[in-house]
Formats: sequence, structure tokens, C-alpha cells
Amino acid sequence: MSAVRQDAWSEEDDLILAEVTLRHIREGSTQLSAFEEVGEKIGRTAAACGFRWNSFVRKKYEAAIQIAKSQRQKRNQQKKHHGIGAISGAVATMETSDFNVMRNDAMTEETISIDAIIRFLRQWKGTYQELNRQLRSLEKELNDKQMELERLREENERLSKQVNEVETDYRVVNDDYKALIQIMDRARKMAFLVEEDDENKPRFKMDANGNLERIE
Repeated sequence: MSAVRQDAWSEEDDLILAEVTLRHIREGSTQLSAFEEVGEKIGRTAAACGFRWNSFVRKKYEAAIQIAKSQRQKRNQQKKHHGIGAISGAVATMETSDFNVMRNDAMTEETISIDAIIRFLRQWKGTYQELNRQLRSLEKELNDKQMELERLREENERLSKQVNEVETDYRVVNDDYKALIQIMDRARKMAFLVEEDDENKPRFKMDANGNLERIE
């Protein structure tokens, strides 16, 4: 597949995944085959489809899955009954070559079973890799959050120190302001007392004969 989608899953994607997977369950196929088919249709990997099915979509279709499994069981029983009848009718006239054909068929079924197991293991390998990828992404996100938290903690400590320094400066300025007000009050009182003393002192002037006389 030339391009693999990495965007979020849409409702249409989930619906396609459910329809195809349920069909494969009814037909007795493997889920890996379903995931590969869905991946081809919507442009995603089979591992991504398997992870989406097991983690989200499957929970919404539990009843449909049971129905599909029941239909698969009925199909298998019908095939089994037809197979037994055909073999019973052919045993009476079967020749050596017929036994060879049956043996080859048995080997083919065995091979198919092994292939199914291999495909199943590959499916879970892909799912495991997808889980690992998401785990690494979450670990990176957690690490980024921790670094951001540490940065904010340091910023908070720095701002707290600045607030403490400002409060200290404010107290110093406030104390200086109160002291200045007190000094100004004392200076004003002293100036008022000096003016009163000047007013209470007797004043004199010199007359034409050179004598001093008091001015009332």
C-alpha cells in the first residue's frame, strides 16, 4: 500500500470495519483476513484495523458477533453433514487413487490450518507493534507534560520570590512614608511655635531724639 492513513477514525471507517469483520466471522474466515481487506479499502494497516476492532468497535457489536458465530456454526454443521454423506457414498467404490486424493485433501486442510495460525500470530504481532507505538507516544506525551509541569513550578517559585520582594519593598516604603509624615508634623509644629515666639517679643523703634520707644 503506497499511502497509510494516520488520521482519526470516522464513523464510516468503523462501519466498514464492522461489516467486513462480521462477514468474515460468518464465513468462517480469520479476523486477520478481515483486517487486511478493510485496510485495503480504507487505506490503513491491518494492525491498525485490528487494534481499532479490539479496542473500540467490537464492544458495539457484541450481539451481532454472537449471531455471526451462530451462523458460522450452522454452516459448518451443514458442510459436515454433506461431507459425511458424500464420503459414505464414495467409500464402496473408492480405489487407491481416491485414497490418495483424500490424503492430499487432508494435507491441504492441515496446511490451511497452519497458515491460519501464522496469519493469526502475525495479526497479534501487528497489534502488539501498534500498542507499542501508542505506548511510546503516550510516554513521550507524559514526559513532555512532566517537563512542562517542572517549568511551571520553577516559574511559580520565581514569581513568588518577586511577590515577596515587592511586599518587602512596599513595607519599607510605607515605613519611610510614615516616618516622613511624622517629621513633617514635627517641623510644622516647631515653625508654629517660632512664629508665636516672634509675635510675643516686644518691638522697639527710635524717635527723632535718638531714644527707643516700645511699639505696642
